[in-house]
Amino acid sequence: MELQGLTAVVTGGASGLGAATARALAKEGVKVAIFDLNAEKGEAVAAEVGGVFCQVNVTDEASVDAGFAKARAALGQERILVNCAGTGNAIKTAFRDKQTGEIRHFPLEAFNLIIQINLVGTFRCIAKSAAGMMTLPPLNDFGERGVIINTASVAAEDGQIGQAAYSASKGGVVGMTLPIARDLSSEGIRVNTILPGIFDTPLLQGAPENVKAALAAQVPFPKRLGRPEEYASLALEMCRNSYFNGEDVRLDGAIRMSPR
Repeated sequence: MELQGLTAVVTGGASGLGAATARALAKEGVKVAIFDLNAEKGEAVAAEVGGVFCQVNVTDEASVDAGFAKARAALGQERILVNCAGTGNAIKTAFRDKQTGEIRHFPLEAFNLIIQINLVGTFRCIAKSAAGMMTLPPLNDFGERGVIINTASVAAEDGQIGQAAYSASKGGVVGMTLPIARDLSSEGIRVNTILPGIFDTPLLQGAPENVKAALAAQVPFPKRLGRPEEYASLALEMCRNSYFNGEDVRLDGAIRMSPR
C-alpha cells in the first residue's frame, strides 16, 4: 500500500509507541490524527507531525465518535488505524495482605477497567474505523481499502504474576485479530497485531536505572529495552506490505517472560 497522502489515526499517540508511530507515518507523507487523553502532550505531537489532536477516551462511545468526526473533518477519512492506547496493573488473583495477613482478591472493578481500555476500547476503535474505511473506493486493482494495526503484548502469551487482567486484555486482542481480518477481508481491510516485549516507554521511564538494566538483561538479544522506533518500523511494514494480514507478531528480542 502506498502511504503518501493517506490519513491515519493513532490512538495513544501522545507518547511512547504511539508517538513514535505517528512520527514515522508523517515522515512517509501520511496525515496523522492523534487520539489521546493527555492534551498537552497530544497537541505537541500533533503540531510536530503537522496533524490534528483529538482528546479521546477509548472507553467512552461519545468521545470516540467525536474524535473520529474531528479527525475526518480535518484530514479526511483514515485508511490507517494504529491502536496503541492501553494501560496495565499488577495485582494477584488472591493474596495475603503483607501487613495485616488478611486474605484479599483482585478487585473486579480494577480487572474490568483494564479490559475496558485495552480490549473493548481497541475493538470500539476498530469497528468505527473499519466502517469509515468501507465508504472509500479501493486504492488498487485488488481492492485494498485500508489497514488496522493493534497493540497487544508478550504478556498475552506469557503473562507474569499479577498480570491476570493485563494478559487477559492483550490475549483478547490477539484472539480477535484473525476473526476481524476475516470479517473485513471482503472489504479489502487488513488487520494485524504487534506483541511488544519490554520497551522503553513512559511506563518504564520512571523506573530506577538498575531496574531497567535488570529487565534489559533478560532479553536474549539484543540485551536492551526495545525502542519505540522499532515498533513504528514494524507498523510501517504492516501498512506497506499488502500480503501482511491476520497476523500476530512478537517484537521482543526473543524474550520469554519468567513468572515474575
